[in-house]
Amino acid sequence: MLSRITQRQLEYFVASGEAGSIIGASERIHVSSPSISAAITHIESELGVQLFVRHHAQGVSLTAIGHQVLKEAKLILEQMLNLYTIASESMNNVRGPLRVGCLDTLAPMLTPELVFGFGRAFPGVRITLVEGNHEQLLKQLRTADIDIALTYDLVPASDIAFTSLAQLPPYVMVGEHHPLATQSAVTIQDLATMPMVLLDMPWSREYFLGLFSEAGVTPNVVMRSSNMEVVRSMVANGVGFGIANVRPKAHLSQDGKRLIRVRLAGTNRAMQLGYATAAHTQHSMVVNAFAERCRVFISDQYIPGMAAPSYFDPQVVRVA
Repeated sequence: MLSRITQRQLEYFVASGEAGSIIGASERIHVSSPSISAAITHIESELGVQLFVRHHAQGVSLTAIGHQVLKEAKLILEQMLNLYTIASESMNNVRGPLRVGCLDTLAPMLTPELVFGFGRAFPGVRITLVEGNHEQLLKQLRTADIDIALTYDLVPASDIAFTSLAQLPPYVMVGEHHPLATQSAVTIQDLATMPMVLLDMPWSREYFLGLFSEAGVTPNVVMRSSNMEVVRSMVANGVGFGIANVRPKAHLSQDGKRLIRVRLAGTNRAMQLGYATAAHTQHSMVVNAFAERCRVFISDQYIPGMAAPSYFDPQVVRVA
């Protein structure tokens, strides 16, 4: 009977059971809700049992038999993953599944060269990319939903192993008509009374606000967003200044307005960019190979998709 139930269908069922809703599973594994619903219906039909109780607009809950099937399905998926690992190690070849998590704000820059470049270098690897905030990535490492995460050192944890690869110091971004647009550098104290647009993501928020508290001042936050591109657009449109660590090569917001990058003077804690894995875990050859690629491709001198650390806009603006 199980030969008529695919690995993908089991993955969709497990994701729904753990998320408590089909929509939640869809957001988590980036698969459409109808596809997940069809997979669950197929499994129920094949097994001849009801796995979920559907609640209108309130998700789903596992039946008693559903809980038992979920437990066995997770074991089956783990055993299937082990088959790839055994085959890969026996052939001394990098192949099999690789589940990479990446911080939302880093993904547009890092993933094309680092993640998908790895897939091109090793055609036998099947890559799944998961994006999320720092808190979500740590949770997925702990539940073994992802193998490795590209993120920051925001939250020290004994069950998470973090390898730092590069420093990303904070800088100030403003619109081209902002009073600070022609300054070569500013301090946190200079920014205290000016309107600020805050990147409001878990742990990142605490980091940015901490820059001000460490300097003994309070920021004037007038707008917040959990989306970096929204922050960049607000800044470009003159709503206020923003502080960021990532260094996109693009100098325009998504609505086509100019952004200026200004150096933040003083002693400010830099974000440590690197990769995180579950501690005390034996990793497959695929995960180890990807970690090695990260160590080779990411450094203080070069980060895939990002501008050079020494580049700031005001010098260019004055020359123009």
